[in-house]
Amino acid sequence: MSDLAMLEAPATNPAVRTDWSREEIAALFDLPFTELVFRAAAVHRDHHRAGEVQLCTLLSIKTGGCPEDCGYCSQSVKADSGVAASKLMDVQAVLQSAAQARDAGSKRFCMGAAWRNPKDRDMGAIVQMVKGVREMGMETCMTLGMLTPSQAAQLAEAGLDYYNHNIDTSPERYNEVITTRTFQDRLDTLSVVREAGINVCSGGIVGMGETRADRVGFVHALATLEQHPESVPVNALVPVKGTVLGDMLADTPMAKIDDIEFVRTVAVARITMPLSMVRLSAGRESMSEATQALCFLAGANSIFTGDKLLTAPNAGDDSDAAMFARLGLKPMEGEEPLRAMKAVGGCSGGCAA
Repeated sequence: MSDLAMLEAPATNPAVRTDWSREEIAALFDLPFTELVFRAAAVHRDHHRAGEVQLCTLLSIKTGGCPEDCGYCSQSVKADSGVAASKLMDVQAVLQSAAQARDAGSKRFCMGAAWRNPKDRDMGAIVQMVKGVREMGMETCMTLGMLTPSQAAQLAEAGLDYYNHNIDTSPERYNEVITTRTFQDRLDTLSVVREAGINVCSGGIVGMGETRADRVGFVHALATLEQHPESVPVNALVPVKGTVLGDMLADTPMAKIDDIEFVRTVAVARITMPLSMVRLSAGRESMSEATQALCFLAGANSIFTGDKLLTAPNAGDDSDAAMFARLGLKPMEGEEPLRAMKAVGGCSGGCAA
């Protein structure tokens, strides 16, 4: 059977699958671009409001000094990026930033700390941040590195909505990007988060010099999890001077992923994980509005807004509002599909119990 024969146009509301093969995902990537985007758009409209995009804000609550050696990260102690290490932010300062984000239209407030894993002594402040942001009526997300079951339980009890822990790239390429923890370590943390009852946010970075086969492997690893992540961030590498990958890829054709290939990655993520929120994350500030519009057409329905993502620049609230006006988009108001289904007990397949 040919690759195209394997991928006949899907029926309306296809069942969520977690048994995708790499061959099927590769065949999706190989489809003519307009056909791929058409299929992704159809899947998107089956499960999401096509004209709505979720607005999220990301704040670095503890910057720099991370002992991990992630080749893309300016916050690693291995990087010569000029990012100074800081202590964990004061709880009230975090809550003030969250209030500003809420007033600017954000529905979800994400907090990131440059840690390999949080120390137990920091969990009290982290819990206060989660509770305080939830009291403002916003969804909460944390990314703190690896978690113990006890730490995950504390976050769940505090009401944390999402935990972000990206797999970054394909299993095969992973140890070329990071050596201080394994791909399995990533999966183990996702399991700990799931077992605690917290929604999963997990995606990765493209444009790190990987091949399309690596992008296939990256999507395959997420789409074949027992339960799909509720949120899937797709980042384009921001090559930062002083990082391993930033220096390696600077001033080369590999320094920026081809826009069409980036849209293909978004489209394949949407088709294989139809109920997940697919978020345009880092790298968006360098994308044209036309490229972003194609991503929205292909099923992306969440963005980080604001002027900064951890340490990288971002497009900014005003720029995003102007783009939304030109594209006829509006901020998402309703509940996310996976969470809404879980709330009424009607979720199956790629959904948490």
